[in-house]
Amino acid sequence: MKEILGKLMGLWAMGGGGLTVRCCRHADVSAVLGLWAGARSAHASTGDRADDVERLVDDSPAALLVAERDGEIVGVLVAAWDGWRGNMYRLAVRDGHRREGIGLALIRAGEEYLRERGARRVTALVAFDDEVAAGFWEAAGYPLDREIGRRVRNL
Repeated sequence: MKEILGKLMGLWAMGGGGLTVRCCRHADVSAVLGLWAGARSAHASTGDRADDVERLVDDSPAALLVAERDGEIVGVLVAAWDGWRGNMYRLAVRDGHRREGIGLALIRAGEEYLRERGARRVTALVAFDDEVAAGFWEAAGYPLDREIGRRVRNL
């Protein structure tokens, strides 16, 4: 784990154009929350709280990835590892920076992290009726799985 974290804590220059994908830091939490607030999906049913993001940074620092350009957080992705499979969700790219390869750079960095953890399968959580997101994830190599759905309960 230490070498994976060491690699991820370093900066990845991905996607060109001065884009860096790296692990989220505590100093980034407010920027992440702001980005999520501005790109909030109508399907998101629970609010984002700073305490939750801080806990994720403490518990799994490589699971919350940010894309940074010129000192500004322009994208974010959660790439979670449960010990068996990987899950990606909460992908968001700041308005004015979309269609620049930022989302794909975050996904590929998340895949690398999850692969190094041992994942052989990754699930992307995407709302069924979000055609824009569905098209993006499809193009990134994540086709819709018509056999398995998920069931959710808010606590």
